[in-house]
This record gives sequence, C-alpha cells and structure tokens, in this order.
Amino acid sequence: MTPVIHGTVADGFETVREEFTAFVAGERPDYEGQLCAYVHGRKVVDLWAGEGCEPDSLYGVFSSTKGAAFLVVALLVQEGTLELDRKVTYYWPEFAAEGKGAVTLRELLSHRAGLIGLDAGFTEAELADDRAIAERLADQRPFWRPGTAFGYHAFTIGALAGEVVRRATGRTLQEVYEDRIRAPYGLDLHLGLPEALEPRYRSVRPMAPTPEQQAVLDSEPTGPHSLASIAFNMQVPDPVELLDHANSRTVRAKGPASAGGVAAARGLAGMYAAAISEVAGQPPLLKPDTIAEVGQIHSSGYDLVARTHKSFGLGFHAVNDPWYPFLGAGAFGHSGAGGSQAFADPRSGLAYGYTRRRYAFPGGAAPENDRLVRAAHAAALAG
Repeated sequence: MTPVIHGTVADGFETVREEFTAFVAGERPDYEGQLCAYVHGRKVVDLWAGEGCEPDSLYGVFSSTKGAAFLVVALLVQEGTLELDRKVTYYWPEFAAEGKGAVTLRELLSHRAGLIGLDAGFTEAELADDRAIAERLADQRPFWRPGTAFGYHAFTIGALAGEVVRRATGRTLQEVYEDRIRAPYGLDLHLGLPEALEPRYRSVRPMAPTPEQQAVLDSEPTGPHSLASIAFNMQVPDPVELLDHANSRTVRAKGPASAGGVAAARGLAGMYAAAISEVAGQPPLLKPDTIAEVGQIHSSGYDLVARTHKSFGLGFHAVNDPWYPFLGAGAFGHSGAGGSQAFADPRSGLAYGYTRRRYAFPGGAAPENDRLVRAAHAAALAG
C-alpha cells in the first residue's frame, strides 16, 4: 500500500518526494519522519509522514544539536569575539590543568584536545548541564596528547565550546543561539525547550533491529574502559542510554549543546539555509570566508573514538567525506545518533534537514539519508 505523504515540493523536486515515498513504504507501519530542504534560501521540500507526525512535531536530534553550537562559535569568530588560534586558556585559564595549556580553540573544535570524557564518568545530572561538564573537564587529563590525533567528543564538545563562549561573552551558548539565530528566524530547533512546547515533543522510540541487524550489533562489543565507552559515558556503573537522555525533560529544558536539542526538520534545514543564504530578506549569517573556514577539513583519517574514517571541519562534520561524496567540497553539518541529518552545501545552495522518531540502525545518520540527500542534491543542481 502506498503510504500517505504530507507536504509539498517545488517544481523540479518531485523525485525527492518519490524517494521519500518509496522509503516510507518499506518501513515499519509506525514510522514517523520529516524531510525539509532549501536551495539558495527558498524552501523546496517540506514533507512528513506517520500517524501523529505533524510539520511542527519536535524530535530528539541528538548530535545534530552540535551544528547549532558550532554556528554560534562561527558567528563569534566572524565578529572577532573569538580567535581560532588563541589558546583556550586565554578565555578559560582553568583549562590549563593536566597539560592542556597549549590547546588552541581551533584544535578544541576539531576534536583534537583528547577531552572525550572523564576517567570516572559523568552523573546523569551532569550530562544535562554544560557548566557541570566543563567544570569537571577542566581538571581531566587528556586521553591522548592534544593535537597528535583526533576522536569524536560525543558528549563533551558542546560543553567545551560553550564554556569558551561563556567566558568570552558573559552569556551561555544557549542564550546566544536563542537571541542571534533561533528567535530571529523562528526556527524549530531548540537548545532548551520551553515547557509550553512540550506537547509537540514526540519521544524517541528504541531501535527495532532485525535478527540480522542484532547480530551485527552483538558482534561489536566495546570494552568498558575503551575510548568509545569513555566518550559515550558507558564506563559508569549504571550508564544512561542515549534514548533516555533525549527523552529526559531535564535534558530538553537545559538543552546541553552536544546532544540535548530537539527539532523539526524545518528547523534543521532552516538553520543551515540561514547560515549560507539570504532567507526571508535577511542576509546570510555567515560571510563567504567564514563559510569556507568552517567547511575546510581540519581533522581527517582514523577517528580514535569511532574507530573508522571520519572528517571534521571546525566542529562540523565534513559531510561529503565519507557520507555523501557527491556533495560539494566544503559542505558542513552534523548528524544525530537517532538518525537525524542536517547540513549546508554552499556550492549547490542546498540546506537539508531530516528527523525520525524511531532510533535508526545502526545509529548515526539513518541510511535512508543517502537516497534522500542524493535526490535533493541532483534536483538542486538541475535547477
């Protein structure tokens, strides 16, 4: 049976709707998801599917939150409030403990500081509080010599960047994001969800792997004191599951900048559209030189935490390597563990956002994004 797909696409983007329809038709009956895209600041795709899913439904987007955090930093760098090649200690003197004094802001943002977590781990309350995470990390010895390698700072990079922002501006990263980015554009991407918007939140559902997929998951055990376990805070006696992190009202209310945001696909795509394009008569948030800086690859190769090939710009994923090699050089964005994906491709003008309710196998950007991104990019180029 052909699934019911709601929403619209602009002329020339019919193939995106076709791909979304074909994908949803092969999913579980309880699938919920949203897809949105802009090209040069014009909304060209606005689709959603699933019982209970509305265009303004809000979903836990896990690490897609990081994109908002890095955009705040990019704005402050552009304005001269932050300088990429200054030592972090210029803004945050306590950071110098345990041999971290030479780390620059550029290295920190590029996942090269080695501060992926704590030896003893964080409490559940600390994971919801960027200030608490930063305070604990200031005294932590790096897990590799800063600058010699890189590894994904899954739960810590937002708090680290946020503490630099707070020291430099006197305001939290979440406050700067709200005033400079979210509110002016009316974005449904929240780093701190107001209580009044809670009825729009759709709780994340657990992964539902097939027996074959479960066998893959079971074949990849991670030691309790490995870098991956430390980065995802799994070395504590009673670790918080990522699913429970997103579904915590405390986390949603505080909006920790590494993984605590909630969004609709419209909000994700709209933020990246505003970053690179004129939207609703407002000029792009980022100037061409800044767009080139954040999208330039700063770390590439073997990620010590992910144990696979990764590439990062200034915090952002370099989304054309390895995920979508057909995108233009300098494309930047961030995916989320539950399956969300969001990015900007400055060369084609494409800004993309995708959300889904059920946690995707195998985690990270859901595999359906490959066909959806490909269709959206081809249509953007054809237009």
